[in-house]
This record gives sequence, structure tokens and C-alpha cells, in this order.
Amino acid sequence: MIMKTINYRNIISLILFSTLIFTSCKKSTLQTPLVPIPDATVVNKFIWNGMHDYYLWTSQVTALSDAKYGEKDTLNLMLNKFTDPQALFTSLLYQYNTIDKWSFMVDNSQTITDWISGTSKTMGYDFMLAQIGSSGNLFGFVRYIYKGSPAEAAGMKRGDIFLKVNDQQLTLTNYQTLLFSTDSYKLGFATISNYQVISNTRVANLTSVVLQEDPINKDTIFVSNNQKIGYLVYNGFNSDYDLQLNNVIKTFKDANIDQMVLDLRYNGGGSVQSSQYLASMIYGTDASKLFAKAQYNAGFQAAIAEQNGAASLNLNFTNTIASTSKTSSAPINTLNLQKIYIIVSDNTASASELLINGLKPYMNVRLVGINTVGKYVGSMTIEDWIDNNGTVNPKDPYAMQPIVVKYANKDGVTDFVNGLTPDILAEEDIANLMPFGDPNETLLSAALADMKGIQVTSKLLKSAQIGLKKVTDSHQFKPFATDMYINPVKIKH
Repeated sequence: MIMKTINYRNIISLILFSTLIFTSCKKSTLQTPLVPIPDATVVNKFIWNGMHDYYLWTSQVTALSDAKYGEKDTLNLMLNKFTDPQALFTSLLYQYNTIDKWSFMVDNSQTITDWISGTSKTMGYDFMLAQIGSSGNLFGFVRYIYKGSPAEAAGMKRGDIFLKVNDQQLTLTNYQTLLFSTDSYKLGFATISNYQVISNTRVANLTSVVLQEDPINKDTIFVSNNQKIGYLVYNGFNSDYDLQLNNVIKTFKDANIDQMVLDLRYNGGGSVQSSQYLASMIYGTDASKLFAKAQYNAGFQAAIAEQNGAASLNLNFTNTIASTSKTSSAPINTLNLQKIYIIVSDNTASASELLINGLKPYMNVRLVGINTVGKYVGSMTIEDWIDNNGTVNPKDPYAMQPIVVKYANKDGVTDFVNGLTPDILAEEDIANLMPFGDPNETLLSAALADMKGIQVTSKLLKSAQIGLKKVTDSHQFKPFATDMYINPVKIKH
């Protein structure tokens, strides 16, 4: 038998070659091609970019971190999980409703424009609701009336009491439907007699209208203890009324008032710039003195300093009201006061607190009332800007109003989460609301007593005597009631 020599080298080569062919064929047959991740929607990209660039708490929100998205597709993958823009926006807020209780987004930028101007559909009265004891029945107390409103035309006034809407008794279960879900209704009034709320025959038929609220609700000068007192009820820092506010201060100045009482009990805030103006009207117009210092997120703050200089982070007192598209510029009238009484409540917030906090290092600020809200942060309107000139993307109607800044005063005081504490503790008697400016009105009388050197002591209020418990007020249903905002500042890319 002839033995043939086996060439093992050739066999091994053949096996390797066959394996390679089989593996290549298997891969080409079984491998799933990569599906490209589509770009996120225009709206979702606008929301993320705006929050990333401007949001005060960017560094505390992991989803806004640059490090999380090493590649473009990684960010698109996250954004594409959200089909509801509002859900995406809410997911990017820092401890929503705990730390950040104020940022919001709308699907129509006109909503924010109307809010800033103080324009809304309203019947024109601000009120509070309370219940008696454990009863489920509610009673309303009119706190103030808008000038030129349907409520004013119907003869309503501060202190009016109502308990029926369309002949139905207000209760804990129906008040939202009866008062806040219709544009017209019949209001039925009541009186308090022998600590009982008794229905009467008076009614007012009201229909809501689109109205811009004048924040200067009351201004007057009266004499108390041989002193001229300038008294101003100011319910919102609305820049459309800066010139009118300046004129009120001029009236006080021309009358050479001795003391001023600024009533901010229902002032939930508004324009930071208007707060700066009012501070200058009260204290002085030395533009070298710091009223408040702004703090933004690190990236936004660096961009502002680079674009406008580090001094732009300082909000100083000023001597001029700047011109706007609606108003002309004007020199500020200032009282140069060294002391002021400010009436506050649990409705006093944001730009009102900014004013108080900013004035405290320079003058004797006597607060009368109860603790304020405790909102030291401000927002800014962000739209889908597509260039450095602020041109808005016509394909994106959304606008955001996120918190972007917090303020400290000259002494660094900020973060007053529990509000500002009054020097003179006094509570408004909701069952006995006297007209603004009446020297016997609970909070004003407390300020006047302190001016005379009389120690203010707590009194048993009429509302306490009849067992009233506050339920809510119309501020809670007023969009953006406690917001403070700055003029938009765009980062140039």
C-alpha cells in the first residue's frame, strides 16, 4: 500500500478560509442596520436650549448637563421621548413645586405679553373667601376694585360681603365652578350683624371684560399727629404705569410730606426695573449706590459680564425712567426719605420684597402686617430666537418664563424663604375691611400709632370673633400673580 503524505498546512488553511467565508455571510445576513435617530422637534430643542442657557438652577438639573450628552444623537434620543412639550419643560425644573414653584411655559407668547401689561379678562374685583367654623359654606370679602371695571360700574367697593352666585350659596365644593369658570354671573351680597352673616336683597350682575389693571389703586395725602402723610396703595410693578407712579411721587414731594406709607399688601410683584424706579423715588437717585445685585447660572452670568461688563450685574439706584415703546423717558422725582412705613401681607411677593430688601441697608424701613411670601428670584421671557437680533422663529409659538435670576441687597441678604418679617405685627380684619386711607383701617392705624410712639398690641379681630377661616383668594387664580421679571437678555452665540 502506498501511503500519501497529508499536507496539514493546506487543510488548516482551507478550514480557516471556509470559516471566514461562513462568518462573513452570516454577518451580512443577520446584522440589523443602524437606524439614525431623528432630530428632535423644533419646540423640544427650543425648550432644552433655552433652559440650558438661562435657567437659574441649570447645574442642579442632570438633564441639562452638557456632560450627559457626548453626542448630538444622545440629546435627540432624550428629547424624542417627550411628545408633550409641557411635560418636557416640567421635567427640566429643579424640584418642581418645592424649590421652583414659579417657572412656566405657554403655547402662545401673547399670554405672557398680556400678563406683563396687567391685561386680563376680568370683572374687576379682588376678593378673599372664608368659611365659618366647620361649616362648608363660604363667604366672599371684596378687597379692592379695579378702576373702570364692571365691578366699579356696579357700585361694588372694598369691604362688600357676598355669599351667593346665581342664587347658589358658595361652598367648598362649588366655588371654583361658580366664580372661576364663567364670564358672567349674578353676585348676591350679605351683611354681618351680631356676628352672623345674613343674606340681603342686593345683587350685582357682572360680565367680564378685557381690562388692563391700573396698579395705582389709591394715593392721597392726609394729616395725622400734625404730620403730612403720603399714602399710596400700589398693587403691581407694571412698567406701563412708571410715569404715573412718578407723578404721584411728585405730588407727595410738592406737598412736602413728612412721612410716607406704602401699601403693598396685595402687590405680588412684576417688573424688576419698576421696583428699581420706585426705590429711587423713595430713597434717592445716586446711581453709584447699589440697590440689588443679580446672580445667574454660571454660564449666563459669564456671558452677561462679557457682553455688557461686570457692572451690568449690579442694579443701582437711578435718576431716569428709560423710554420704552409705550412711554418716553423722564427724570425721576425723589422724596429722599430716611424712613418709610410699608404695609405687607402673605400676598406681598417678589418685586415688592426686592424693593423692601434693597431699601433696608439705606433707610429705616418699618414693615407693618404679617410675613411676606419669600420670593427672591425672578424670571425672564424666552422665545425661540433664531439670530442674535432676537428674531423669533415663526414656526414656534411657545414662550417660556423660567426663573433665571436671584437678587441680594447691598449687604448680601437673599434666600429669605420664609419671607420678610414685619416690625409691627398686625393682621387685616377681613370681616371689617375699611376703605384704603381710612385712619381707622387695621393696618394703616397700626402704622400711624407707631409714628406717634404708641406700642401696637394685638386686638381680637371681628373675623376671629365670628370664627372665619381663610380658604383662598382671587390671587391664587390670577395667572402669574407672584412673578417678578427682568427685561430679556439674550446670549450671543
